[in-house]
Amino acid sequence: MDSRKMQAHTEADKLHEECGVFGMYDFDGNDVASTIYYGLFALQHRGQESCGIAVSRTSGPPKNINVLKGMGLVNEVFTQESLAKMQGDIGVGHVRYSTAGASTRENAQPLVLNYVKGTLALAHNGNLINANELREELEYTGAIFQTTIDSEVIAYHIARERLASKTAEEAVRRAAEKLKGAFSLVVASPRKLVGARDPFGFKPLCIGKRHNAYIIASETCALETVGAEFVRDILPGEVVTITPEGISSDTSLCLPREKEARCIFEYIYFARPDSHIDGVSVYASRIRAGRFLAIDAPAEADLVVGVPESGNAAALGYSLQSGIPYGTAFVKNSYVGRTFIKPGQSSRESSVRVKLNVLREAVKGKRIIMIDDSIVRGTTSDRIVQMLRDAGAREVHVRISSPPFLHPCYFGTDIPKREQLIAHNRSMEEIREIIGADSLGYLKIERLTEMAEGRSICKGCFTGNYPVDPPTQDIRGNYER
Repeated sequence: MDSRKMQAHTEADKLHEECGVFGMYDFDGNDVASTIYYGLFALQHRGQESCGIAVSRTSGPPKNINVLKGMGLVNEVFTQESLAKMQGDIGVGHVRYSTAGASTRENAQPLVLNYVKGTLALAHNGNLINANELREELEYTGAIFQTTIDSEVIAYHIARERLASKTAEEAVRRAAEKLKGAFSLVVASPRKLVGARDPFGFKPLCIGKRHNAYIIASETCALETVGAEFVRDILPGEVVTITPEGISSDTSLCLPREKEARCIFEYIYFARPDSHIDGVSVYASRIRAGRFLAIDAPAEADLVVGVPESGNAAALGYSLQSGIPYGTAFVKNSYVGRTFIKPGQSSRESSVRVKLNVLREAVKGKRIIMIDDSIVRGTTSDRIVQMLRDAGAREVHVRISSPPFLHPCYFGTDIPKREQLIAHNRSMEEIREIIGADSLGYLKIERLTEMAEGRSICKGCFTGNYPVDPPTQDIRGNYER
């Protein structure tokens, strides 16, 4: 089995983000490739299938862009020697997990376009719901596509708008007006770094500064990794332009705050716990989720444990609220990656144990409350519960720091069709029986806004009510509401 398929097989019951983006412009003319590399390393959790970096010299000739991308993790694609050859003071980087378009090198980002007015290097996080319509519009006027990803549609539209726009940022804004769905973009033009976020703010995007250089990144953790200070979040609907003259802003696409719709799973699962998104600490939001679970779904037990990594903070919150001791029940093997070899026919069972093992001494003879961030298909949860029982746990009470998934996502989160979701057409009791727990509790939907400190969020995958009407079809195939 291909190693990437094996990883997907290993994590069949986990959600995946689509991408992480990182852009940098050093006004002193220093090379930015190595800093972008470390920024992507900090964003690796957002995508492990492919990655890439594109840089250019703002003082150099037109179309001097240098790009390197490939399949695999950041430290597999880049070497010290390859980074040393990537000379340029402006650039963008990208890590990818595919939800739209095949997992191939051709679909790796950043995308680089050479056109009449120069070059554009673009990195995109999110998923468009009108990508097919926009693609067909371009194809009928002669455009030839090299990839199957909606990011190329965005790049083409920016390039086309640039021909009729005075500036690169105006072209980005005019292209963004046509886009429906989720997009956080970082675009390097010959002498400008542009960032744009969709009006709903589905995906995060922020600005940082280090010495005389500015950075645009998906998460604040990437800023801290490269020693940059956080400047501010890019607002939903905002287009920002960074030049040596400073930061300019276009907020003409911004919606009223109550219409914004951040992906709640950034707080629940996707983002690193040391990140802040739109002023909210991811770690603190997960602590709150655990506290809410303890209030709304209490259980008598001896120990509260989290399923690493995103379940740990919620487990601590449950413990703090309930007074039940918090402990470690699982040891995670951090070195299981893309090169993991399929161990025969029992691979589905074995893969969970290879990635996760139980500390028998911690759980033997005890009543355990096990906190996890989600249950998608249920194919992992039942195995983890059984592992706790095999290690001697007397009872296993499962608590989930999100509501049940009932609907697919159209905006860049890899949630499957309804029929594949364990909560679809099943009662809480039926789900409990399937995973083999003594009791089961989910986070209440009304707690989600509290978890995000009152920020407007998207709850579509739980309620079926989306901030934008979903498509009937997109480049991933047919959808069903």
